[in-house]
Formats: sequence, structure tokens, C-alpha cells
Amino acid sequence: MSKLPKEYQFIDLSDYGRPIAKIIANSLKTTTITPIHVTIGFVISGLLGILCILNHYYLAAAFFLVLKSILDAADGELARIKNQPSYTGRYLDSVSDIILNLLILVAIWYVTEGSIWFTILAFFGIQLQGTLYNYYYVILRNKFNGDTTSRIFEHDPPKAMKGENQETVNFLFRLYNLFYGIFDRIIYGLDRNAVDGPNLPNWLMTAVSTFGLGFQLLLIGIMFMFQLDHYIIPFFIGYSSFIFLFIKIRKLLNR
Repeated sequence: MSKLPKEYQFIDLSDYGRPIAKIIANSLKTTTITPIHVTIGFVISGLLGILCILNHYYLAAAFFLVLKSILDAADGELARIKNQPSYTGRYLDSVSDIILNLLILVAIWYVTEGSIWFTILAFFGIQLQGTLYNYYYVILRNKFNGDTTSRIFEHDPPKAMKGENQETVNFLFRLYNLFYGIFDRIIYGLDRNAVDGPNLPNWLMTAVSTFGLGFQLLLIGIMFMFQLDHYIIPFFIGYSSFIFLFIKIRKLLNR
């Protein structure tokens, strides 16, 4: 099941793992395994990838990072198949992502003996990239009756859905705002009118999908496979400049 109606779907380069994620989700639909269990699975896969990076097992690291992306898609697929959408899962997913992103970059910094300041800059760049992608994507989903567990503006804790604990939702929401609030505010400040603009063209969304976490991890995995680990952090610092290009294109198209 897609997060968008068919007529508004675009080629999402960050979502390459969706076909396998659907197979995994369908195989679990009659089991007692929940979407939260799958989220925990992607956390474990990400941690294994980090362990492999630290031990210079780069092919294995690439495998676990890509597997993490696939499982990251599978938890949402399972939630839709079982009709179990939840804010708990939505915030746990996001909080886990940002922590793993930081640990992955720290592991790369450690094995390459690079600059910690460049590593921090790359982390901020990666998060801003992902925030822009999610910002545009959530705008589409909210405009065209797609999945709405993600909100354009995260000001207050949402009301817990059936089967959820409100205190758990509140706690994860606070963590989400702590980790993502600065990135959300920066991207909104750069393109605050996107939410009121007309439809974002599919080709632009496809281009922006290269900022998605799945595609970022795929690039990291490929660079590890070709022994380009020293170029990972500089690459993501440089690629962050495309944030301004994509925003400028969006503004020009929607004038």
C-alpha cells in the first residue's frame, strides 16, 4: 500500500526497498509480530552495520545498512496491512533513525580518522536533506488523502490512537521535537510557503527523494563497497548545497 493515491505517486529513489518490504510485511500479517517489532529489527540491523564499520567489514556494513532501510519501510507496510497506524511507531521510527544516523557518521569518522567538525557538519547536512524530503512528502500526503500519521507541523503531541498509550506518545513526541525541532524550523524558514503552493511536480519529488534516508544509506553502502570511506563525509557536506537548489526550483515553479 502506498502513502499516496496512485495519481500523485512519484518515483521515490529512496524507497528502493519497498518491494522486499511488502514481501516481508505480507509474510508477517497473520503473525503476532507488530510494526514496533519490525522497527526494533531495523535498529538492530543498523547497530550491526555500525559494528561492521568499526571492524572494517565494509561489505557486511553495506548489507546491514541496506537491510535497515528495507526494514524501515517494512514496519510502515505492516502497520498499513494490519490497519495498525500509530504515533508511537511514527515517532519511535524517527527517533531511532536520527540516533543511528549520528552513530553511523561517528563510526565513519572513527575509522577514517577524519575531522570531528566535518562529521558534525555532515550530520547536520544529512538531517536537513532528509527534513526537506519529508517536508515536501508530508505536504503531498496531507493534501491528497495519503497517510497522515506524519504531520506538516509538529507543535503539540497528537491524541493517541486506539491501542496506544498517551503517555508513551507524549514521551516519544518530546524526543522527536528535541532531535528534529531545529531541522524542521530551518527548512520551514527556508521554504515556509511550500505548504500553500500548488502540487509539487513528480520529477521534482523524484529529485528530492535522493535526500531520503534510504538513498543516503544506499550511497554510504556503495561507497564502502568501493573503499571510498574517506569520501563519505565530504560528499554529504557538498551534496547539502542541493537543498538550496531544490528549494529555488520549487519557488520558481510555484510563482
